[in-house]
Amino acid sequence: MRTLGNILWHIPFLGFVSALVTFLIGGAFVITLIGAPIGLGLIQLSRFLLTPFSCRMISKSDIKSNQNTAWKAYGFIVRIFYFPFGLILAVVTIFQIACLFITITGIPVALVLAKSLGTFFNPVNKTCVSVQFADEVARRKIQRSKAFIS
Repeated sequence: MRTLGNILWHIPFLGFVSALVTFLIGGAFVITLIGAPIGLGLIQLSRFLLTPFSCRMISKSDIKSNQNTAWKAYGFIVRIFYFPFGLILAVVTIFQIACLFITITGIPVALVLAKSLGTFFNPVNKTCVSVQFADEVARRKIQRSKAFIS
């Protein structure tokens, strides 16, 4: 089913165009060096948009607990400056989601794009992983929270 969803995403709905545009915007941010955290996140988002039914976007803090605090602080500052660009990208994606909801076959694709809206607003420290890996990370996170509560 995931393969069929990815094929439907690319052939009639031109999902590869969304992935290419997101990759080019991410590349432009990486070239500026100041926007590198944003650009790296957008490149990961473009990777997600190539196979949206087989991958998920998760936070890097869910994978590894110790992150460079200077990079996290720098990423927070850059996110403030990125907000207008993220807002524009999110509005374009919302328009795309609304257009996809018009057709019955576009509804699953629209739901996948709706899941990626959070990454458009905050691409810093996000990574694209397989669905199985994301499920395992979520399972371990739940186990840690249960152990913490007990």
